[in-house]
Amino acid sequence: MEPLKLIALDAEDLEVMSAHLQDAVLQIGDMAFVPKQKRFALIVNRFDWEGANASEGEKKERRRATLRFERVMDAKIQNMKQRAASAAVELLAVQFEETTSPEGFITLVFAGGGAVRLQVECIEAELSDLGPAWSAKSRPEHDIESDATGS
Repeated sequence: MEPLKLIALDAEDLEVMSAHLQDAVLQIGDMAFVPKQKRFALIVNRFDWEGANASEGEKKERRRATLRFERVMDAKIQNMKQRAASAAVELLAVQFEETTSPEGFITLVFAGGGAVRLQVECIEAELSDLGPAWSAKSRPEHDIESDATGS
């Protein structure tokens, strides 16, 4: 498969990006907010859902990718220890909540209740694969009942 490169400029674009990022894993230290540049960026190992769903067999691959948000005015982290830079976290979704159009909040939702909330002037994001895919040990799975009940 060709490397993925997506740009999000509205909430619908961000939903597509979020689907490609579901179950991406990263270390907390691989996230950075650069206030002077109004940029928040992270490097992830994303599961290739598109390849897995298109394949007849059990194709399980991950790809190294960058995710960058521009026009970020503030970034807040919740339920994650920033000092634990090597701790691994799993990204579940990227959500947008509009305040005064086109401003709003982009929230990166992580497994275990962690989150990063970005206050943005508008949606301007880019997701880019960095190189070839490699074989993953397993396909991510979710216990829908536990996720829905919070237990």
